[in-house]
Amino acid sequence: MRYSTEKREEGFTLVELLIAMAIGLVVLTSLSSAFVSQRKIYDAQEQVAEMVQGARAAMDMINSELKMAGYDPTDAEIVGVPYSATQLQILADLNSDGDTVGDTHEDIIYTYDSANKQIDRNTGGGAQPFAENIQAFTFQYWTDKDDDGNGQIDEVVLAADEADIRQIDITITSRTSKPDPDYGPNGGYRTYTLSSYVTPPNLGF
Repeated sequence: MRYSTEKREEGFTLVELLIAMAIGLVVLTSLSSAFVSQRKIYDAQEQVAEMVQGARAAMDMINSELKMAGYDPTDAEIVGVPYSATQLQILADLNSDGDTVGDTHEDIIYTYDSANKQIDRNTGGGAQPFAENIQAFTFQYWTDKDDDGNGQIDEVVLAADEADIRQIDITITSRTSKPDPDYGPNGGYRTYTLSSYVTPPNLGF
């Protein structure tokens, strides 16, 4: 019995196999690069969102407490915001006992810890971390007077004039919790600056 034709099985040659592997590696490398890139973008966005949220939460708390500054139902002549270039102090007689000595949340002090990049808050039991990843925390005091006649209210720069403080200008600059190697400025740290002008009603502006 004779066979009219001989069947031959076809397969991949070594060259074809190497080409297929090379193409597969290129595709895999592209997918990996895209995944890493997307992951970096996601991490950066998450860091920025956390940075902005932290600054806003800190500012909201400070503003809320500042609005109570100078609350003095017994007319004890409390200076609601004593002048200081290094700390922001808020005094309010919340329990109506005629003073702010030794009472919780009646004498609040905010300070900036430059070494740890944070704002500390002290309500009488010692300074505690209040807001982390803070690059700068500044404040200015303003009065309702125009002693120099320039048509603008004056800045209070002396403790002797602290009774004239009517408005506080606060600026918080927060930063991401870790640097981004793909971001050049500021050592890789992205920043967010938030400012607020607070006019405590009890200071009589």
